[in-house]
Amino acid sequence: MALAGDELGNTLLPGKPAVRCSPGGWKSARLIIFVEMAEQFAFYGISSNLITYLTGPLGESTAAAAVNINAWSGTVSFLPLLWGFVADSFLGRFRTIVIASLLYILGLGLLSFSAMVPSPSQDSNQLQVTLVFVSLYLIALGQGGYTPCLKVFGADQFVGNDLEKSKAKSSFFNWLTFGGSVSILLTRLVSNYIQEDLSWSLGFGIPGASMLLALLLFLLGTKSYRFTSERGGKKNPFARINRVFMEAIKNRRQRDLDIANPNETFLLLAHQGSKQFRFLDRAAISCELAEIEEAKALLKLVPIWISCLVYAVVCAQPYTFFTKQGSTMNRSISPGLLVPAATLQCVISIMMVIFIPIYDRLLVPIVRSLTQNHLGITMLQRIGTGIFLSILAMVVAALVETKRLQTAQDDVMISVWWLAPQYAIVGISYVFTLIGLHEFFYDQVPSELRSIGMALNLSIFGVGHFLSSFMISVIDKVTSQSCQTSWFDNDLNKAHLDYFYWLLAFVSSICFASYLWFAKSYVYNRPTTF
Repeated sequence: MALAGDELGNTLLPGKPAVRCSPGGWKSARLIIFVEMAEQFAFYGISSNLITYLTGPLGESTAAAAVNINAWSGTVSFLPLLWGFVADSFLGRFRTIVIASLLYILGLGLLSFSAMVPSPSQDSNQLQVTLVFVSLYLIALGQGGYTPCLKVFGADQFVGNDLEKSKAKSSFFNWLTFGGSVSILLTRLVSNYIQEDLSWSLGFGIPGASMLLALLLFLLGTKSYRFTSERGGKKNPFARINRVFMEAIKNRRQRDLDIANPNETFLLLAHQGSKQFRFLDRAAISCELAEIEEAKALLKLVPIWISCLVYAVVCAQPYTFFTKQGSTMNRSISPGLLVPAATLQCVISIMMVIFIPIYDRLLVPIVRSLTQNHLGITMLQRIGTGIFLSILAMVVAALVETKRLQTAQDDVMISVWWLAPQYAIVGISYVFTLIGLHEFFYDQVPSELRSIGMALNLSIFGVGHFLSSFMISVIDKVTSQSCQTSWFDNDLNKAHLDYFYWLLAFVSSICFASYLWFAKSYVYNRPTTF
């Protein structure tokens, strides 16, 4: 079913003629921000307190629960690569969002049902565990298609590469994340309390209702959306890029003069094409210049992608070990009233809610006047700032955990609010790196591959969660054998999370140095990026 429309910016509806009006823009983008808010309320309503559910009602050990959560979170962030391919090559973003939403709602409903299953025996408990993980991976499948396509679909409401549209897109990503942060803050305050103090089934059911609302809101705006040409023209974009690599490999041993065709395409590449990855220019005998540049645009993202992986490992800690730390600390705020350990994740959202408007409305205009860059600082500078802050967060986390262990030896429980600084620094780092990565991978990929570009961004966190899971498993096994207790012992007063945080700070510093080198040599694709 083709997308209809013209080049004048008219409404483009799936399978319908173009309608003369002024579609897209902030009107549609604002609705998409509200859709994002409803979805983020749903997702973080289950993910933020998942470690408490796995180690509580399901009876898993701390290390096993952390591994399972990291594996699940990695799958959530890795599946967008598959969905991005499907969206850019076959379905388009609109249909992908709708289909993924239905899977998402199904998974949330099944998770709520699984929490109702009584577990008086080992067999019934195994049934509950099976239902929980089936529902979680259904949610992962739905979220994997929903998230990258919705973000790109929202940015697509601002058509054009002029300076004003570029500013609008940058501001859109800021406010999209702001809206999501508000919802995450609300769900952590509401859902965590309901889950721990009232009912896990109800606590999982409310996020399901929120996701249903997200789908209804999204469909409500169908007639006002701008539908871009989402699928490649005469050839599948992935087929074009694959062909460039295959042709370059096939022609790798030929001399330049041997592959120059009568139209001198190859010779023109030296003047018209980019200077990086010149080995791909050997595909010029049978590929167009634009196709070769598409392949180069994707290839040069790889070093940035790799150097951000350890940042994603750091980002996995607030939802696992930070939360377990909090459960061992003094959480009392009044007699008989305890703060759920996962509620401290609200500090991340609070910092984002406070700092995003400051960044967008205050810092960017000030820095813009100094740098003459319409973004204030470049996208890679923004990402790098957040990576540096994540290193600082791990240093603070290690120092706080050292303090907690020292006081625990004297049978004293320090206040859970000691964890607030490390949560706050992570939250500020998100404002820089998380939003910066969204914008960078949207802007720097070919326009026909923007879903896969956003998927590449999200896959950083997918691989990061898998790396975190792998590191925990290896360290747990090694330290259990070589030391008396594991770094991740179920009794955190005998464990050594401080060592783990110091290790992450060290590895992050090395990766940050490599990131600076790659960022310095990176050449942006579009002039409006400077």
